[in-house]
Amino acid sequence: MPDAHSYYPDCPEELIVGLARTGDRKAFEELVRRRQAWLRNLMRRLCSDVTLADDLAQQVFLKAWLKIRMLKQPRAFGAWLKRMAINAWLHYLRKNDALRKADELEDFDHAQHEAPGLGMDLDDALAVLPPSVRLCVVLSYQEGMSHGEVSKMTGIPLGTVKSHIRRGSQRLQELLAAYADQVARRNHDG
Repeated sequence: MPDAHSYYPDCPEELIVGLARTGDRKAFEELVRRRQAWLRNLMRRLCSDVTLADDLAQQVFLKAWLKIRMLKQPRAFGAWLKRMAINAWLHYLRKNDALRKADELEDFDHAQHEAPGLGMDLDDALAVLPPSVRLCVVLSYQEGMSHGEVSKMTGIPLGTVKSHIRRGSQRLQELLAAYADQVARRNHDG
């Protein structure tokens, strides 16, 4: 007779969350298995550093395990985990870059004048953006969140979120268009 845990991969997430809330480690392991790629990808896009992204994702899952009993609605697990991830990223920024606001504007203006190199992809282009701009762009486009949701989730004023998304999107379009032009010229000449 199969072990009850062997059925977890086929169970709805809400049921698995409910079991994890009771302290079932195997249920939480199933949640990690299901959400791990998404969370690591989100963190990678936010920080542009695979090692840091993995460390932050691990911290988020550890915190989720420690606090899952406090989650009132199992169906809200995804949003709850996303909020933890964003908070972990914002905490990392505050802890590791006290002067980030001053540097962001300078870096953003400086980056606008640099020519993109061959080999640029979306992750490299995102890395050029200041962290708060990158956060807003990733949440809006990758996570499909509205401007209001991004503002609420991050604590960044709505007008600033809109500005960050507009400026960040324009910068990404410039970088990626210039890269595409370089590749096209290289392919045409080669």
